[in-house]
Amino acid sequence: MNTSSFLLLRLAIGASMLGHGLVRLPKLQAFSHWMVGSFSKSILPQALVIPFSYVLPIAEFIIGLLLVTGLFTKPALVAGSLVMIVLILGSCMIENWEALPSQLIHVAFFTILLQFINSNTLAVDQLFLKQN
Repeated sequence: MNTSSFLLLRLAIGASMLGHGLVRLPKLQAFSHWMVGSFSKSILPQALVIPFSYVLPIAEFIIGLLLVTGLFTKPALVAGSLVMIVLILGSCMIENWEALPSQLIHVAFFTILLQFINSNTLAVDQLFLKQN
C-alpha cells in the first residue's frame, strides 16, 4: 500500500472513532443510560454493561486521537479491532443486526491497516518513536 493511501485510511477510521467518542463524552451519563436500556433484555448483567458504557466513549476517543495523529498506530489499530469485536458480540446479544455492517467495516479497515503497517510513514510514530 502506498503511504498516501495508508494515511487516508488511517485518518478516515481515526476520524470515525474520534467522532464517536467526541459526541458521547459530553453526554456520558445519558449514553450510559441508553446503553443499559438497550441491554436490559440481554443475558449480559448490568454490572458489566454499566462500566463498559462509560469506558467505550473514552476508548473510542483515545483510539481515534492516536490514529489521527499516527501515535502508537499499531497498538491503536489492535485496540480498535478489539473494541469492535466486543461491540459486534454486544450487537448480536441484543439482535441489533443493523449495527453489524458498520462494525465489521471498522474491523476490516483496522485489519487492512495492520496488514500494511509498514506504509505508516506519515505519522508521529515515525517522527518521534521510529517505530511501526
